[in-house]
Amino acid sequence: MITILGSGVAGLAVATELVARGADVQIVDPNGPPAEHGCSWWAGGMLAPWCEYENAEEPVLRFGQLAIEWWSTKTNVTKAGTLVVANPRDLPDLKRFARRTEGFIEIGKDGIEQLEPDLTQFHKALFFQDEAHLSPRQALRDLYTALTNNGVTFLTEVPTNTGVTIDCTGFAAKDRLPDLRGVKGEMLIIRAPDVHISRPVRLLHPRIPLYIVPRGDGVYMLGATMIEAEDRKRISARSMLELLSAAYALNPAFGEAEVLEIGVDLRPAFADNLPRVRRFGSTIYANGLYRHGFLLAPALARSVAELALSNTRTEFVDEDHP
Repeated sequence: MITILGSGVAGLAVATELVARGADVQIVDPNGPPAEHGCSWWAGGMLAPWCEYENAEEPVLRFGQLAIEWWSTKTNVTKAGTLVVANPRDLPDLKRFARRTEGFIEIGKDGIEQLEPDLTQFHKALFFQDEAHLSPRQALRDLYTALTNNGVTFLTEVPTNTGVTIDCTGFAAKDRLPDLRGVKGEMLIIRAPDVHISRPVRLLHPRIPLYIVPRGDGVYMLGATMIEAEDRKRISARSMLELLSAAYALNPAFGEAEVLEIGVDLRPAFADNLPRVRRFGSTIYANGLYRHGFLLAPALARSVAELALSNTRTEFVDEDHP
């Protein structure tokens, strides 16, 4: 029996890979099934490896492309691409973004309006046509349902005999992984029925780059700040103002939006913002997904499964760390 600690995207993905290989698995989370207590509940759900490559290491691009197909077999994935825009005064930022990425086509005003008619004030954009997005909460529920249907037990207390333990508890494992750091993320879920956007849009803003992800029925997720901090308390007034101001710059109709939810949590990250798999005794730690939770969880899960079941060390295994 393999015991997984944590029912966030990392824990559920690891369980999914282990079950697919025939392992007996149980999951322990004192807070119960996936819900707002987990960092992944507040994720954007963008499967955007080419965009993320703008300021990420190469494995994010490589493994992120594989994640799109992995998730497509587990939940509903919308493959509508990603649109990156900038106001005319910020076009140098769009050029810089283009230099640091790949997998896009450049489009002008007519192309933008064909994809997103509500974004009429932009004249140039980058369209990453192979990217996708999903609903994080639905994806977590779908993994949870599939695992329970396959006989996986969800517990709220650690049993006496756990066998091999896989710790997927994110920043809660800080005391066992001292080089883990927290990156505070703040996001908003709003309803703006007068705005119609059908795919993730990134606005290159001079103070806070904004991404907005459609959730359907006029609901959008606005995200997200990246603050080096270990405080997962309330959103700051400055962050909320900047998120809403950036959304207003994208489309003034967002000024009439209704704020439905405010999410704040800590993304666990190591120095290079790539995940690690470490084994100490009978415990394997899988952590450090940073802002790439849904993008890198499948690769992290495969790495854990291969280490746990066949003692195979893959790219993310980092057992030699003191």
